[in-house]
Amino acid sequence: MRKKLIFFLFLFIYLITSKSFAITFQDIKNAYYNSYKYEMAGNYKDAIRSLMIVYSNYPNGYTVNLRLGWLYYLNKNYSNSTFHYKKALQVIPYSIEAKLGLTLPLLAQGKYSSVENICYQILNQDFYNYFGNLRLVYVLKLEGKYDLAEKIINKMLYIYPTDTKFLIELGIIKFKTGKLKDAKKIFNDVLILDPENITAKSYLEKIQKKR
Repeated sequence: MRKKLIFFLFLFIYLITSKSFAITFQDIKNAYYNSYKYEMAGNYKDAIRSLMIVYSNYPNGYTVNLRLGWLYYLNKNYSNSTFHYKKALQVIPYSIEAKLGLTLPLLAQGKYSSVENICYQILNQDFYNYFGNLRLVYVLKLEGKYDLAEKIINKMLYIYPTDTKFLIELGIIKFKTGKLKDAKKIFNDVLILDPENITAKSYLEKIQKKR
């Protein structure tokens, strides 16, 4: 909610200082609110359609392209999602949120090397970026680069020792590399932190079946 308020504040300042504009602030506000409403209902097509009035007037706007990238991703239109995330990055090239967003349609299309490159760009800007590191671990795991993924996990666990997401990734890597004893310990540790963790329970069952 706070991010939305900040966005509308900056948008309002932009509009009142512009010499001319085709739509009013209220039009833009309504378009975004309708888009959020449709997204919550799982109606991604209408969520996208709601923003077209904004996009047609501000095709190079950062916020509208960022949001369209997300909505097209949810609607499984990965080419359009990629297009809008890249357009947002043309406006603000150092935007970490846009780079993280761009990894989503690329992952969905199996473009792992592209995702890896984007994640390294994020880490070059912010070495300990939580989601940048987590997504890099995820794609390295998909590529079978377990040693490198484990190094990144250990780096993050040094500052987030009880983070279940990174612990889960470490447990999965131990499982995939045949270190079942280590994997079992890690997944049991996860269940202490998060007793209903479905992934930990699932892998503990797999380990049990292997023995």
